[in-house]
Amino acid sequence: MAKRKKSDKKKRPIAVTVIAVGIVVLFLIRLYQFFEPLIRNRVFINGITGPLFIGWQLTALGSAFLTSLTYLVLSLTGIIVLIGFLRLHRWSWVLLMAWTGMSLIISLADYFYSHPNYLVMVSNVIIAFALNITDVQRIYGIRRDDGLTL
Repeated sequence: MAKRKKSDKKKRPIAVTVIAVGIVVLFLIRLYQFFEPLIRNRVFINGITGPLFIGWQLTALGSAFLTSLTYLVLSLTGIIVLIGFLRLHRWSWVLLMAWTGMSLIISLADYFYSHPNYLVMVSNVIIAFALNITDVQRIYGIRRDDGLTL
């Protein structure tokens, strides 16, 4: 039986996998939100049937395109963050924490003033808790334990 090589790679805690699954869930939600306004306005069936702007104001079709474009950018950004996160880059932890905080604030405002998306809220809460686990912070270099006492 061959001996296993010891690797110097950082071992991923299970919380990193939970966070990655949360990011994938959010990606799929954003992808749905990208397609939904375009399907609702029958863009894939009829094409662009009217103007996107009238003067300086967006039409309903223009608003649908802007909404879809916003969610497409969010989806692609989520994939980039996911790749950096799985490669254990520190910038991805910082960006994901900031993104999760902003998303929670927006979700909370939607909860009180609009139609809340509970799946996004739950995913963000799970991601926020998992990002703050000590092992996750250590592996991304956010927390350092030198063994020194205060």
